[in-house]
Amino acid sequence: ARPTILVTGGSLGARTLNEALMAATDQLEGAQGQVLWQCGKLYQHECQASPTAVLPNVKVQPFLDRMDLAYAAADIVICRAGALTIAELCLLGKAAILVPSPNVAEDHQTKNARALADRQAALLVTDAAARNTLITTALRLLADADQQKALGEAARNMAHPGATEAIAREVIRLANQKLKA
Repeated sequence: ARPTILVTGGSLGARTLNEALMAATDQLEGAQGQVLWQCGKLYQHECQASPTAVLPNVKVQPFLDRMDLAYAAADIVICRAGALTIAELCLLGKAAILVPSPNVAEDHQTKNARALADRQAALLVTDAAARNTLITTALRLLADADQQKALGEAARNMAHPGATEAIAREVIRLANQKLKA
C-alpha cells in the first residue's frame, strides 16, 4: 500500500487546509504517497473542481462516515487541533501535523497543538504558514518513517485511555458525597 496522508478539517471543512491542498497540485503530482482529503461539506464543490482533486493519488470526499478506517489507512494526519481530535490522535498513536484554527475561543487549539508539539508528539504548522509550508512538511514527514514512529509513540504516551470511566466514577463519587451531606 502507498503511504497515506489523511487531511481532515472536520465535517464542515477547514478553509486553510483546503487552500493549502488546492495550491499544492505541482507538489502532489507524482508524489510517493496518496492523499485522502476530507474537504468538508462547505467546500465540496470548490475542492472537487480544483486541479489537485483530479490527481490520481488524491481522493477528495466532502465527509468520511468511517473515520476509524480513514485513521487506520493513514500514515500521517493533517488536521485542526480540537480537543476530541487530539484525544483520538493520541489514543491511536498517529503521527500528525496540527494546524490550529485561530478562530476559536481563547486560542485553545494553539494551546492544544503546543502541548503535543512541545513533547515531540506532533508537528505544528500555524494557520498563517499553512498555505506555503504544510504540504512540504507533510511530504517530508511521509518520507521519514522514523520520525512518524517517534511522533506516534510520543502521542500515544500522552493518551489517557480510561479517562471517560475515571471521570464518570469521580462524578458519581462526588454526587454520592453530596447526597450523604
